[in-house]
Amino acid sequence: MSSDSFQRTIDWKQGLSIALGVPLLILPSIGTFATYLWAFAIIAWGLSVVQGFLQNMAYGELLATMFPNASGLPGFVQAVFGGEGSKLGKFIGGFSAWGYWFAWNPVLSIYSVLIGSYLKGIVPAFADTSLMYLSLGAGIIIFSFLILVNLRSISTSATLGYILAFVSLVPLFIICIAPFLTGDFHIEYITSSWLPTDWQWDMSGILLFLGIMATAQWSACAWETAAIYGPEYKDPKSDVPKALFSCGIICLITYIFVQTAVTGTLGIEGIIEQPVSPLLPMAQKTMGDLGSTIVIIVLIAAMVLIIQTAFNGSARSMHAMAQEKNLPSFFGKLTKNGTPLNAMLVIAVFNLLLIVLFTSIGETSLGPASILSASATGYVIANGISLAAYYKAKTDPKLSKIERPFKAPKGWKFVATFFAILNIPFYLIGILYLNTLDFGLGPVALGFIVLASFIPLWYFAQKEKH
Repeated sequence: MSSDSFQRTIDWKQGLSIALGVPLLILPSIGTFATYLWAFAIIAWGLSVVQGFLQNMAYGELLATMFPNASGLPGFVQAVFGGEGSKLGKFIGGFSAWGYWFAWNPVLSIYSVLIGSYLKGIVPAFADTSLMYLSLGAGIIIFSFLILVNLRSISTSATLGYILAFVSLVPLFIICIAPFLTGDFHIEYITSSWLPTDWQWDMSGILLFLGIMATAQWSACAWETAAIYGPEYKDPKSDVPKALFSCGIICLITYIFVQTAVTGTLGIEGIIEQPVSPLLPMAQKTMGDLGSTIVIIVLIAAMVLIIQTAFNGSARSMHAMAQEKNLPSFFGKLTKNGTPLNAMLVIAVFNLLLIVLFTSIGETSLGPASILSASATGYVIANGISLAAYYKAKTDPKLSKIERPFKAPKGWKFVATFFAILNIPFYLIGILYLNTLDFGLGPVALGFIVLASFIPLWYFAQKEKH
C-alpha cells in the first residue's frame, strides 16, 4: 500500500467520462414514472435535472475552491461539520457520507441482476439457468474486470468510460430519434395524457409527487458524482465545474428527450404493458427485430457503465469517511496507483450477497426496484445535510473567509437552504410514503437498518483513532 492520498492525474473530460453512467439511470424508471404521472413524467424529469443544477452550483463552489482535496459530497460535508471539533458535528458529517454511500452502493447488484435477466431472456442456452447464478456470474465478471481496470489507474477507468459511453449513449439516441423519422411519434399521445384521470392534488397526491421527485433526484440529480474525483483532478477549480455542468447538460437533454420519445411512440398504455424495458417494443416498432437486438446490447453496455460509475463513487465515499476517521482506517488504504482497493473489495462482496438476496426473493417486496427506492432514502438524507453544510460554510466566520475562485451567485445560501428543507423533511416523508405504498414496510425497514449500521462502525473508528 502507498500513501492514503489520491494522485492528481485526470482532467475534467476524463471525470465526465466516468460520470456518464448517470444519464443512463433513467432506464429503469421510464415505465414507473409513466405509470404514476403519465406524460407529466417529462416535466418531472426536467424539474429534477434543473434542481440538480441549483444544488450542484453550491456543491461546485465548495468542491472546486474551498475543499479541492475532498471526495465529493462525502468529503466536504465531513470537513465542514467535523472541522469544528464537535463529536456531534463529526457524526453528522459522517452519517451524511454514509447516506451517500448507501445511495450509490446497491446500483452494482441491481444492474447485475438486470443483466442476468436479459441474458436469461435472449440467450437460449441460459433459458433454464437460475437467475441467481447468472446474476452472480455477471456480477463477479464485471466487478473483477472493473477492479483490474482501476488497479492500473483512474485514467484507465476514464478510458473505459469513453468507450462505454459511446457504445451506449449513441445507439440510445438513435433509437429515440428513429420514431420522429419513421412517423411513429405521435404528439397527441402526450398532449391527451398529461396526468392520470383520477389524479388529485390532495394530501395523498402531493405526498406521492414528493416521493416520485425524491426518486427522480436519485437519478436526475446524481451527476454531482463528477465531483467525487476532486482529489484526482489536475486543476480542481477549473475541472470540477466543467465536469459537473457538462454532465448536467447531457442529463437535461437525455432525461427529457428519452421520456418524450418513448411516450410519444408507445403511448401510456404501451409503456404500461412493458414498464421494465419500454425501449424494447419501441425499437421493434421502428427498427424491427434488429432494433430489439441493438436495444439489448445498448442496455447491457449502459448497465456496465452505470456499475462503473457507482463502483468508483461508493469506493471513494468509503475512502473519504476513513480519511475523516468516520470509518475504520482499513477502508482508507490506497494502492500505489491511488486505487481504494480495500473499499472496492468489500463493496463487491457486499453486492454479491445482495444479488443472492435479490434473486432469492425477487418476486416479493424486497426485489431490486424496492432496494433502489430504499437507497434513494440515503440520497435524500445526504443531499439535505450537504446543502445545510453549504449554508454553514457561507455563514461560519472561519469558513466564509476561505478564498473561492469559483463562486455561486450572490445569495445562493438561501437557495441551498430551500433545497435542504425540501429534501429533509419533505422528500424524506414523500419517499417513505411512496415506498410503503408500493412495497410495504420491507424497504423502509431495510433503509433504516443500513443507515443505522453506521453507528457501530463510527464508534469503532473513534476507538481506533485513540
